[in-house]
Amino acid sequence: MNGGESLVSTLIDNGVKYIFGVPGESYLSVLEAIRAKNNALRFINTRHESGASFAADAYGRLTSRPGVAFVTRGPGATNASIGIHTARQDSNPLVMFVGQVPTDQLGLESFQEINYSEMFGQVAKAVIEPIKAEDVSSATEEALRISMEGRPGPVIVPLPEDVGFGEVKNKLEIEPVDRATILAEVELINSAVEMIECSKYPVIIAGEMINFERCNDLLEKFASQIGAGVIAGFRRQGVIDSNYSGYFGHFGLALNDYQNEFWSDVDLVIGIGTRLDGATSLDFSLVRESQSLIQVFPSQEGLINNKPNIPICADSKPTIIALSEKLSDQAPSSRMEWREKINRIYRDWTKPENNPSIGNVDLAAIASKMSDLLPSNSIMTCDAGNFSTWFQRHGSYTHSKAQAGPAVGAMGYSVPAAFGAKIAYPEHTVVAIAGDGGFMMTGQELISAVENNLPIIVIVCDNSAYGTIAMHQYVHYGENNQYGTKIKSPDFAAAARGWGARASTVRKTDEFEPVFRNALSSMEPTLIHIVTDLRDLSGTGLKME
Repeated sequence: MNGGESLVSTLIDNGVKYIFGVPGESYLSVLEAIRAKNNALRFINTRHESGASFAADAYGRLTSRPGVAFVTRGPGATNASIGIHTARQDSNPLVMFVGQVPTDQLGLESFQEINYSEMFGQVAKAVIEPIKAEDVSSATEEALRISMEGRPGPVIVPLPEDVGFGEVKNKLEIEPVDRATILAEVELINSAVEMIECSKYPVIIAGEMINFERCNDLLEKFASQIGAGVIAGFRRQGVIDSNYSGYFGHFGLALNDYQNEFWSDVDLVIGIGTRLDGATSLDFSLVRESQSLIQVFPSQEGLINNKPNIPICADSKPTIIALSEKLSDQAPSSRMEWREKINRIYRDWTKPENNPSIGNVDLAAIASKMSDLLPSNSIMTCDAGNFSTWFQRHGSYTHSKAQAGPAVGAMGYSVPAAFGAKIAYPEHTVVAIAGDGGFMMTGQELISAVENNLPIIVIVCDNSAYGTIAMHQYVHYGENNQYGTKIKSPDFAAAARGWGARASTVRKTDEFEPVFRNALSSMEPTLIHIVTDLRDLSGTGLKME
């Protein structure tokens, strides 16, 4: 057995079934070992290393198991780094194996050499580089474990070329270790209980660890028990059923008018499973001096920026259980009446007729109609960009896998993420939502969907601009001072057909429903090109009059 065979054997022993990557000569031994295993472990080709890391991120995000990517050294690693950054800030388990120069060339700036500890040291949870073939199995096992423990995140394993070919005389038998549960300190639970009991209008901001731990139903019961409203963190819709009677919507980048109004009532913020990232917390300014903050997160680094009154370094599920056991089963009627009122205001805000468009395509109506037509188990992967605000506002998110979107705001995420989601859950309908800018970065991964017979639906919202930046320019400098943000879009439908997918173009709102119904009934990858108007700057209601 050589190092590559040892690596593949270890992945299989740990239940890994799929890996995403672009093949490289620096890990030929691994590719040969996968081939020899007769698809016990399946290598999924992507067309770019960013696609591989994004697909692996989505796989890890949606399964709560490490997504695995393989890329070659130097250029391959740099291309894939966007997915590593995404996995880090979004707290998703991912292990990326990177080809490396032979051990006798390390440190000589050899062909395509990079020091991965220095390159990824501030982004990944760990960089583990085996120097002998005998170390490959333990390095692989350790990487999978570290990616899951505490706050999940990415781990990098460089694989020197000679180590992959080196002989392993005695492969260590290592038993897979389950992720250890992190329990809260009793004193902190007691303090939190007292603070909740004294609160008048509490709200819960729920984040990534709720989905990772699959304790969504438990969160809903807890919110009902204490009479708290529930807010999803930025791009975390699905942490609780959006039809829940205490749901207040989601936070991100700026508060809407109705959110500003109810936020002034709030005296206690309970962050559960969220690090209250910059987008969710308005660059760490969301919680006011008049408000108390209880924050639950499984790493100290996520408990610093918002200065919680009670920082609880623990997992969400056992913490919710511990709090529930000590709190009254009956919420004060004043809390229940208040949250019912805010929920009604939120639901009125989501009605598409309250968010009309200037152009011929009404994305509010399309987002709402799409939610009506999608099966209940559907997964939406969402790219970065202003187009997404319509789908965030008017979409429906009823389960923990309902959405995979980069809270880090990485463009190009949605198409490879849809590819990874469909690999993870082939029985689910998967829809990718992208803007024209983001699609141009990784849209070629639609070819991988065609190649692997994955019937994903890709919706491209095309305003021929980098819309988010154009919006900021409009707000700061006026309509006539946009610069560098207008771009020429190709015929996306024609490109998709050239790649082997079905495709249609939508130029008016009423054209969408029949096209989307056809896409849902098709068993082929399908692209829907929606031509939008740049004057409709944002789904929050901002227009360029």
